[in-house]
Amino acid sequence: MTPKQKFEALGNKGLQFHPLVPFETNTDQLFQFDLTSYNPKLTEEIISDTTVFSKWISQELADHDARYGIGGYNEHRTIYARSSYFDGVEEPRRLHLGTDIWGPAGTPIYNFYDAEVHSFQFNDHFGDYGATIILKYNIEGVEFHALYGHLSLNSLSGLQAGQKIPSGREFAAFGIPEENGYWPPHLHFQLIIDMEGKTGDYPGVCQYSKAGHYLENCPDPQFILKDTFGVATS
Repeated sequence: MTPKQKFEALGNKGLQFHPLVPFETNTDQLFQFDLTSYNPKLTEEIISDTTVFSKWISQELADHDARYGIGGYNEHRTIYARSSYFDGVEEPRRLHLGTDIWGPAGTPIYNFYDAEVHSFQFNDHFGDYGATIILKYNIEGVEFHALYGHLSLNSLSGLQAGQKIPSGREFAAFGIPEENGYWPPHLHFQLIIDMEGKTGDYPGVCQYSKAGHYLENCPDPQFILKDTFGVATS
C-alpha cells in the first residue's frame, strides 16, 4: 500500500480521538464556510482588510448561531489574492490543503492523540501561518504529521523538538491577527504524511497544477475532526 492508502486504512478503523477544540455536540452549532468565488457575500472590500474580514467572519458565525466555522479542505480559494505571498511568476497558489476552524482568538487547542513536537516556527509574513507548530504522530504503525497554523505567539513558548505532547493536552491557542499572519482568528489544521525535509513550515496552499502531489501527501483530516464536532467536516 502507498503511504496515503495506509493512512486511509487507519481512518476506516473507527478510532476515537480527543476533541481538538471545546465543542458541545448536543448544543453547539457548526457553520460551513464557503471562501470561494462562488460566495457572493465575500467581496474584495472584505478580504482586502483584515479588520473588516474578521468582523465579517464573526458576523457570519453570529447570524448562524454557530460556535465555530469550518471548511476549506481541497477548496479553490480566491481570498489568497489578498497577499503576494501566494503569487508565483507562472501560477498563483489558490488550492487549500487543510481544514480551517474559525473562532475567537484565544480558543484553546488540544492534542487529539499522543504525539511529539516535530518543529515549530513564527512564519511572520503577511498572509502566512504566523505562529506554527508541527506535531509527529504514530498511530498503529502509521506515521504522519499535523500542522497547526495561525496560533498565538505564546503557543511557541517553551517548546522543544522531540517534546512529548500527550493526548488531551492543551498546547496552543488561536492567535490574534498580529500573531497569525494577519488573518481573522482561526486554526489551520493540516495532515502531512511526508514533511519532505521541511521544518516549522509546509505549504498549506498549492498551485492547482500540483494538486495531485499535495492532496496525496496531505489527506483529508475529517476522520479526526468528526470526534470533535460529531459530524463530517467535508
